[in-house]
Amino acid sequence: MEQFIAFLGNHPMLTAAWVGIFLAIVVISVRIKLSPIKQLSPQELTFLVNREEGVVVDIRSEKEFKTARILDAKHLPSEKANKDDFATLEKSKDKPIILVCAAGVSASNVANKMLKAGFSRVSVLKGGMNAWSGAGLPVAK
Repeated sequence: MEQFIAFLGNHPMLTAAWVGIFLAIVVISVRIKLSPIKQLSPQELTFLVNREEGVVVDIRSEKEFKTARILDAKHLPSEKANKDDFATLEKSKDKPIILVCAAGVSASNVANKMLKAGFSRVSVLKGGMNAWSGAGLPVAK
């Protein structure tokens, strides 16, 4: 323990960097847990679609969507999502909506916009289509 304390004292910049990284991880973890937007695994997505009539919305490019997509997924072009144009999804406003992007990163921004637009149950597929394909689940082409 004394060596550890001595190391921390001898390397203040490195210590500050590690403390900063640790705090950032804690803050991000707390934000994710408290967020109204849930991150779903591919299995949770399947359960939500089958049990609660969840709607899968793919926000990738048209080319990526046509190449491979989750079965029965609806396409919402990124141009419409960026302009807050969710008219094609109005009928599904009270159903669970699961957003899918390539890696699960850009879908969070669209999910926030959808919540502000009045969609009550918006989730994101954690890992996006990469996670879906990696789990060996079926895709439509």
